[in-house]
Amino acid sequence: MKFSWRLAILWALPVLIVGFFIWQGTFASANGMMSRNTASTRMTYGRFLDYLAAGRVLSVDLYEGGRTAIVEATDPDLEDHIQRLRVDLPLNAPELISQLRESDVRIETHPPRNDGAIWGLLGNLVFPILLIAGLFFLFRRSGNVPGGPGQAMNFGKSRARFQMEAKTGVLFDDVAGVEEAKEELQEVVTFLKKPERFTAVGARIPKGVLLVGPPGTGKTLLAKAIAGEAGVPFFSISGSEFVEMFVGVGASRVRDLFKKAKENAPCIIFIDEIDAVGRQRGAGIGGGNDEREQTLNQLLTEMDGFEGNTGIIIIAATNRPDVLDSALLRPGRFDRQVTVDTPDIKGRLEILKVHARNKKLAPEVSLEAIARRSPGFTGADLANLLNEAAILTARRRKEAITMHEIDDAIDRVVAGMEGTPLIDSKSKRLIAYHEVGHAIVGTLLKDHDPVQKVTLIPRGQARGLTWFMPGEDQMLVSRAQLLARICGALGGRAAEEVIFGDAEVTTGAGNDLQQVTNMARQMVTRFGMSDLGPLSLESQSGEVFLGRDWMTRSEYSEEIAARIDAQVRSIVEHCYDQTRQIIRDHREVIDRLVDLLIEKETIEGEEFRRIVSEYADVPDKEQLVFQL
Repeated sequence: MKFSWRLAILWALPVLIVGFFIWQGTFASANGMMSRNTASTRMTYGRFLDYLAAGRVLSVDLYEGGRTAIVEATDPDLEDHIQRLRVDLPLNAPELISQLRESDVRIETHPPRNDGAIWGLLGNLVFPILLIAGLFFLFRRSGNVPGGPGQAMNFGKSRARFQMEAKTGVLFDDVAGVEEAKEELQEVVTFLKKPERFTAVGARIPKGVLLVGPPGTGKTLLAKAIAGEAGVPFFSISGSEFVEMFVGVGASRVRDLFKKAKENAPCIIFIDEIDAVGRQRGAGIGGGNDEREQTLNQLLTEMDGFEGNTGIIIIAATNRPDVLDSALLRPGRFDRQVTVDTPDIKGRLEILKVHARNKKLAPEVSLEAIARRSPGFTGADLANLLNEAAILTARRRKEAITMHEIDDAIDRVVAGMEGTPLIDSKSKRLIAYHEVGHAIVGTLLKDHDPVQKVTLIPRGQARGLTWFMPGEDQMLVSRAQLLARICGALGGRAAEEVIFGDAEVTTGAGNDLQQVTNMARQMVTRFGMSDLGPLSLESQSGEVFLGRDWMTRSEYSEEIAARIDAQVRSIVEHCYDQTRQIIRDHREVIDRLVDLLIEKETIEGEEFRRIVSEYADVPDKEQLVFQL
């Protein structure tokens, strides 16, 4: 363990203080009692007068202003023996000195010493000095600890991490799947490295770039790549670090941050989660947060105020651009808004290649197949997917990651941990019919995504699962595809009702019915796919931003609301009737598939379609893409 002088001093200070006062008290007591310790025997004043009258007193030493005397007298029993006796003298005895002189007794007067007053004064000074010194070392020691007591005097200082040459270990080659965003940000890096290329044609450097996108898409990773590529001073801070409980602290930190940035220009400032400080001003019931709004006002002033900031590029990231203040988003502050969205199949493949560099994959592993199986996955999801597959491989003591581990990792990431397999019972058979109902409807409907696999192995809260795999990333979805998805979601409930009767319908379709209702309602209120016509009656987000949306939300009459409910019910009932008819018409193949599923617990999509094709015509879904 490394020896610390500061820690030793902190531990020694209380001991020194206590020891000092004990020593001071002991010294003062000893000083005051010196005369008492020189005499071993006490004698009364009356006996002292008898000794004086008998001529036995040889000398008297007076202490404490004449209140105490040390007397040397001959012993009445032994004439040659001299005694030293202590006598307490009365305060009013002026005749005593005359008697001593008449008896020819040697008198010595010892004035009181001032050592006690001096040490008392030193004691009064030493204690506060030691206390102040201890506090100084304590603050110096804790000053380097974030949030420690030493930070109490630095509330107004910026907490931004500063690197003269940011060595994040991330370059643009390490970022994949967001090619458009990379191109925009590479221009910023080139601007910082070779500004003359742009200024020669009259271009000016952009003041701010706002990265917008869902969580996990790589916004912070892009900022690290910019820092690694640019080779200029780099400040990084989170939006929440500006705001404190003390009014004015956030604005002071903004000023301090930009002051440091100006001293190191050209440089980059990266503010992560800027929505923590950049929310709309005046929002909220009863007014906004004064401290946060003052911080935002100062940020707006520093970004494009009267003085301006030359050579400072601000990069911010958020996944809530809808709540940001409009003054923050205007050109001159954030000149560019770069959308970092979820990657398509090509982007997912590139991301998988990046994260597979340090993974040992078996030769049969196809990254393209993984990318096709993971629509909607962000870069963080794909990184977690390969990491989970590597953990499973190590747990199973295999040399390399195989597709089996990849499949299990996808199931775990999407649906949760694998549970205990069900025993062969009525409940297991009912769940098998439920899952086969989903799969058979999805297989026989032309506009539905193809079945990937059906399993009875529980995962998370689900007792069984049916996986569908879209052929391509579908940016646009047709009305026929939405109706097919509603039918597929109702397949489990329809199978329960047709096979076991209405009395045996279970609660297993609760989540399916929520999805069905949501899709049908969106068809009516957002996509204009009903008899109400092409009307958008509800916003995309159901969340209310207080102060902006509470009083301005779109409303419609009760008559329209009733018609919406009727249209939703009509769509769901139409799809449910179609689904039940499919189940009735293919009862024979359903029974066979259920028996096989109970036996094997998992049926892959290819095997499932092969068995269904023996009893019915399976539509070709290779060209399942909606063209606008």
